[in-house]
Formats: sequence, C-alpha cells, structure tokens
Amino acid sequence: MRLSYVATGALMTVRELMRNRLVLIMLFLIPSIFYTLVALTTSDRPIAFKLASVSEDTFVSVSQKSESLIFIGVAAVGFLTSFVAMNLIRRDVEVNRRLVICGYRPSELIVSKLTVLMGVILVVALFVSLSLLLFFRPDRFALTAVGLILAGWVYGAYGLLVGAIFRRELEAILFIVLLANIDAGWLQNPIYYADAQNTEIIRALPAYFPSQISMVAAFSDHSVTVPIAASVGYGLGLLFLALIVHRWRMPRVRHHGHLGDHNG
Repeated sequence: MRLSYVATGALMTVRELMRNRLVLIMLFLIPSIFYTLVALTTSDRPIAFKLASVSEDTFVSVSQKSESLIFIGVAAVGFLTSFVAMNLIRRDVEVNRRLVICGYRPSELIVSKLTVLMGVILVVALFVSLSLLLFFRPDRFALTAVGLILAGWVYGAYGLLVGAIFRRELEAILFIVLLANIDAGWLQNPIYYADAQNTEIIRALPAYFPSQISMVAAFSDHSVTVPIAASVGYGLGLLFLALIVHRWRMPRVRHHGHLGDHNG
C-alpha cells in the first residue's frame, strides 16, 4: 500500500466533505440542539437505573438531566457518524472508478475514506464530550469520552456497511435512521432497560456497549474494560463485512478498466 496515494485520497475526500457546508454545520448543530432540549425539558429529580454491563443488580442514582445528557450524547454521535460514513462510501462512485483505472488500488481508496471517517468520529465525539461540561462533569470524563468515541466507531462501521450494501441513497438513509432511532435513541436508555423484557435483544444492538461505557464511567468507578473491548470488536465485525461488500464491487471496476485499455 502506497501511503502517498492514501494521503492524496484522504485529502481529496476531506476537500469534498468541506464543500458541503450544511453537513459540517449539522455535525455541530444537531448535538447542540439535542443538549439544549434536554436541559430545558428534564429536571434534576434523582432517578435510579441499572448498570447492566456491571451486573443485573448494580444500580446508581443520579439526576434525570445528567442521565439524559449522556444518553442523548451517545445517540447523537451514533446517528451523525453513521450518516457521514454512509455518504463517504457512496460518494463519487464514478470518481473512484476513474481513480482505480488511473492506478489507485481499491485498498488505498478504502483506507483513505476510513482515515477521514476516524477524524470525523473524533471531532464529533470530542465536541459532544466537551459540551457535557456545560451542564455537569462526569465522574471519569476521559472514559465517558471514550464511550462516545466508540459509539461513533461502531455506528460509523454500520454506516459503511449500509452504504456498501444499498445502491440507492433512500434505502441507506432509512436503514440508518431506523436502527439509530430504535437502538441508540430508545432501547439503550437505561431507564427503559430496567423494566424491559428480552434484554438479550438490547444487549446485541450496536449502541449497547458504547452506551454502557459512558454511563458506567460517568456515574460510577466500576471497570469498563469489557465493554470497551466488546465495542472495538463489534465495530471491527461490522467494518469487516462492509469491506467485503465494498471490495467485492471494486474488482469489477478494475476489470472494466483493463477492457477499456485493451480496446483503446
């Protein structure tokens, strides 16, 4: 793999992303709106909920506002990064075809997009983490931020998979919105989890482990080693599937390119 080609591909991807000013604004505007609504509509009334990744009998009691801020932060990061990832892998399909014909390796194009995606994940997750400090300071701020970064990692990989599978943008957007709303935006709320049936389904969803990292780190001193490892593994699994689908399509581009050179 030629690092100069990867760097050039990443730079072109960043420039293309920067041209879409609306997307850049929404990356920061959406979390700000979510946090403002939480601050205006929730109270400081104490609530108790379960830290499921620690044990089924471990409960903490915190203010409703603090719990909601962590929960909505994970949901915002997951939704935004999955949407950006879907766009990155689907963006400029014809440009990618021409780049492969001109000598770029499919692996170099994929790595360049992953590099840009990781940068977006870090920027969005750190912005959301720092915004928390306007309302309260988590017990372990750094690990809370790690949970938000891993939420972006897992949902970014999911966005890549969705973008690789669906050829039309509408279907891809619907699958992202559907899972992000049901998973990160609903089922991972620990208040709901406390009385939920069939919790195995909730624990199998992408946002479970990142949500647990942030909740456990923000409100207790329990270890988060297991959910961190599980989040990394979950994201790697989704990424592996996404790369298989994407790489399966790329050889066709190379094949057509050789035919075109031969005919010319």
